Amino acid sequence: MNDRTAAIASAFGAARDYDRHAHVQRRAAEALADRIAALGLPSPRLLEFGCGTGFLTDALLRRNIGGRWLVTDLASDMVERCRARMAEQGDLTFAVLDVEKGEPEGRGGFDIVTGSLAAQWIGDLDAAVGRMLEWVRPGGHVLFNTLASGTFREWRAAMALAGGEAGTAAYPDVATLAAIRPEAQESPPATDVLTDRHADARGFLTSLKAIGAHVPAPGHCPASPKQLRAAMRAFEANGCAASYEVVTLHFRRPMETAR
Repeated sequence: MNDRTAAIASAFGAARDYDRHAHVQRRAAEALADRIAALGLPSPRLLEFGCGTGFLTDALLRRNIGGRWLVTDLASDMVERCRARMAEQGDLTFAVLDVEKGEPEGRGGFDIVTGSLAAQWIGDLDAAVGRMLEWVRPGGHVLFNTLASGTFREWRAAMALAGGEAGTAAYPDVATLAAIRPEAQESPPATDVLTDRHADARGFLTSLKAIGAHVPAPGHCPASPKQLRAAMRAFEANGCAASYEVVTLHFRRPMETAR
């Protein structure tokens, strides 16, 4: 685990107030669960990465999808919190997994690999998707959502007005996401913009830390106190809204052809 991966795992593991602040994450998980349910997979063997406290796991169980699932996260604390939340519901196995480096038990036999708002923390998403496609059976699905460059555009604009640069991660644009493994894409990327509103700028910054999303972009130079105060005033003047550009990607492993 490299230094950045370890910092991400530590930040999410320490996010004890995650559920109270993760409004958009909950909505995104519900929408992804609807997409998975629409596949009509009969009792799928499912791998979830980046389970967090269990928003997607719970949403899938409430849709009576069934099957044997391996539920994982990079942060061991999150795995344990998800395990506790599920309270032995369904046929679930829990494990710590780094999708960039690790290999799950059952590799090559899953019907679907999925994760909600976790893929944005993966350094090389193209390579990770390639790995995930090897984890599913021929004809199996890799279906997850992630964040694109329109995320937190209001805060980035406020920081720019203040002469600084936002420390939030530099998410790829939709075109870059659409270029990932195009030969394996089952459908074009689907984009939704979800908005989270806050009482003030401090509430927004507090929420980022509360959900573990405050790990700065690599090489980020922190704003000065003066710049930060100016950015907070600009953010509040613009209504205290924080946009999340959520992109859903759907890949499918080709069926094996007879020789």
